[in-house]
Amino acid sequence: MKQFVVIGLGRFGSSIAKALSNKNFEVLAIDENEESVKEIEGIVSQAVVMDATDEKGLRELGIEDFDTAIVSMGETVEDSIMITLALKEMGLKHVIVKAKSDLHSKILKKVGADRVIFPEREMAAKLAESLASPKIFDVIELSKTHGIVEMIVPKKLVDKTLGDLKLRTKYKVNVIAIKRKLPITKPDGSTDFKEDIIISPGPDDELISGDILILLGENSVLEKIEKL
Repeated sequence: MKQFVVIGLGRFGSSIAKALSNKNFEVLAIDENEESVKEIEGIVSQAVVMDATDEKGLRELGIEDFDTAIVSMGETVEDSIMITLALKEMGLKHVIVKAKSDLHSKILKKVGADRVIFPEREMAAKLAESLASPKIFDVIELSKTHGIVEMIVPKKLVDKTLGDLKLRTKYKVNVIAIKRKLPITKPDGSTDFKEDIIISPGPDDELISGDILILLGENSVLEKIEKL
């Protein structure tokens, strides 16, 4: 099960913590305001009153073992920068931070933030959906309407060729590549796997369970394919 830590329980932080908890993920919520923490107790897995700039305190909570941290510190720009830096130094692979301005965003990226968000531009529910989806691995937004997604092949498409599926004809979606794990035998006789990438696959290429598709198309259509 994925584990998320949400630091800062203002309107946005509380919303994302609740949205993730509603999807049955383990969520640790942190804020120095006792009332904010009390409001979310019983909804998230754990809620703690503490100053998140205390790196020692974060380590004692085992933060480094979490999959993703979401830092939503409201008006405290300096605190969000310090916390982001501390989280990355602790080894967190994915740190998402709320920014107040473009300058704030640039600084956050400089200190290691993996993703910077502006709540006014990105709704909390949409972010929760992208984090929680077991199918989507990566998303590249090309424009407001089109993007490239990397997703595990839906079950309904397994054992079918691209020619059978006619994704381009039916959905106007292009399959850029297919990533596939292939078994190999090591010199000692044990089995391992290597990643094979099929670039510009053709109509005869058959999809197998575990394949990862890289698709280009309209965002609304890509979301439909994810739900197949």
